Amino acid sequence: MKKYSKKIEQRVIDINKSIIDSLLLMERISTKLLLVFKENSFKGVVSIGDIQRAVIKNIPMNSSIEVVMRNKFTYASISDEKIDIKNKMIEQRIECMPVLDENGELVDVILWEELFQTRAFKSVNINLPVVIMAGGKGTRLKPLTNIYPKPLIPIGEKTIVESIMDHFVSYGCHKFYFSVNYKADVIKNYFDFLANPDYELIYFQEDKPMGTAGSLRLLKDQISSTFFVSNCDIMIDEDYASILDYHRQNKNELTVVAALKTYSIPYGTIVTGENGLLQTIEEKPNLTFKINTGLYILEPSLLNDIPDDFFHITHLIKKLKNEDRRVGVYPVSQKDWMDMGDWKEYLKMINQ
Repeated sequence: MKKYSKKIEQRVIDINKSIIDSLLLMERISTKLLLVFKENSFKGVVSIGDIQRAVIKNIPMNSSIEVVMRNKFTYASISDEKIDIKNKMIEQRIECMPVLDENGELVDVILWEELFQTRAFKSVNINLPVVIMAGGKGTRLKPLTNIYPKPLIPIGEKTIVESIMDHFVSYGCHKFYFSVNYKADVIKNYFDFLANPDYELIYFQEDKPMGTAGSLRLLKDQISSTFFVSNCDIMIDEDYASILDYHRQNKNELTVVAALKTYSIPYGTIVTGENGLLQTIEEKPNLTFKINTGLYILEPSLLNDIPDDFFHITHLIKKLKNEDRRVGVYPVSQKDWMDMGDWKEYLKMINQ
C-alpha cells in the first residue's frame, strides 16, 4: 500500500479481516469508521453502524468484513469546496469523510474534529422522558456509599447521575423521573440546592424493595409516551436518536441496549464431533457476548404489565418473550459503555 498520512493509516483495515477485528480496531483508536483496502486498492468503508446491523442480523462476528462493508458510500471529491463538504458531513452526521480523486483512489480523509474542533456530533432533539433507577444502596462502591448515595458519587466536578442526565439533555430530554429509596432525602436536597434549569425532576419512592422494574408501576398514570430507563451508574456514549430509531422501526415494545464484550482466549480451542473426532481447531479466538448495559427504551403500555409486587426488568422481558411480544437488542461497542458503579471502572473514570 502506498504511503498515506497517519490519520489514514491508523484507520486502514484489510478486506480479509473479520467483523470482530474491525470492531476491536475501532475501539483501540476511538473511531466509528474504517477504510477497507484489498492489497493496495481502496475498496470502501465499514462503520460501527454496519457492525451493529450485522449483529442485529446475527451475522457471525468471525465473518469477513467484506460481508458488511459498503461499496457505495458518501465521499468528497478533490474538487469539492470545503463548505460543501462541511454541510454534507453535518447533514449526514459523518465522522470521517473519504476524499477520492477522479479515478476513485483515496487521497485524504476529513475528520469531524478538524472542521468543528469537537469530536461530538450535534445531537438530535428527541425530547423523551427518562426514568433514573436511583434507589439502590450501591454496595459495590462501599465505603463511599456509606456516606453518599450512589447517584451522587463525584466524577470530576459533577456527580455520576449528572453526567448521565447531561448526555440525555444534549438530546433534548429534560424530564427525569427518579426512583429513590436509599438516602432519598440526600438526593432530593442535592438537586434542590443545584437548581439546574435543564432538569425537570419528579421523584417516586417505593415503600418496600420492588426490584429493578417494580417501582415503574408507580408511573402508570404519569408517563404516556415512549421513555428511557437508565441505571444511575452507567453511561452509554452512543447516539440515542439511533437507538430510538431502531426501537421504532422494529416496532419493539422494549429495547435493551447491549454492549459487545469481547474476550480473547489465549489458547487454541477445539471443537469435536461424534466419537470425539476433531472438527476444527481455532488458535486464540475472540469470543463476543452481548452484555446488558442497564439502558432500555420502553413503551408506556408496558406499565400495565408490571404487577404491584417485587419485579425485575428481566422478569418483564421474560414475560414479553413468553407472550411472543417484541423485545429488541441494540448493540453498542464495549468502549461506549461505562459501568461507573464498579470500583475498577469508577477509578478509570476519575483518572482520565
